[in-house]
Amino acid sequence: MEIVKLIGTPFSFFTYRVIWALKLKGINYEYIDEDMSKKSSLLVKYNPIHKKVPVLIHGDKIICESMVIVEYINETWKLNPLLSTDSYERATSRFWAKYIEEKSHSSWNVFCYTGEKQQNAIKESLEMFKTIEENALGENNILFGGENIGFVDIAFGGYSLWMEIIEEIVGIKLLNPHNFPRINNWIKKFKEVQTIKDNLPNRDEMFVYMKNARGRMLASP
Repeated sequence: MEIVKLIGTPFSFFTYRVIWALKLKGINYEYIDEDMSKKSSLLVKYNPIHKKVPVLIHGDKIICESMVIVEYINETWKLNPLLSTDSYERATSRFWAKYIEEKSHSSWNVFCYTGEKQQNAIKESLEMFKTIEENALGENNILFGGENIGFVDIAFGGYSLWMEIIEEIVGIKLLNPHNFPRINNWIKKFKEVQTIKDNLPNRDEMFVYMKNARGRMLASP
């Protein structure tokens, strides 16, 4: 059996997307912690284009970009599929995963900025949440994948804990349960799934890390 390794960082929800996929599939892997302030020669070697985590190493195969990795994992290991066998449902899942990927930068910008840039990011984030609330989460499906964690749940998974910490640090409530009941139900259900529950970063440690990171970003000229 080919060895599986994952290069990641402790509080990156991009890294956790891959961790969740590996755990849901029951795949044994070696985790390699990367210091992004230094960027090791290993990271540069295996991801010379973007020099970012996560990077999956499967034997002599190198795969980069979190959702590309998740899809590779799903296609390589058939147990506990993350995408439907139905072509239309697969296409729909890929559409929503791509939408989340394209729009999620706005929530990060709420964290990174203040003033007008932050206000614009808040507006964009709320528009994204409204779209997902009204179009992606069906009335009868608490999870995007129905009864089980699926491809879109993993794509949106960062909002299960990371958004809560961002809201607390910046002092702004974006995912108000009154406005977004389906998303809040999704967060609750997602975090109750044992594989997810067992593989979330320590909240207190992540809070300190992210608060310090925001301080450094805002202090930069």
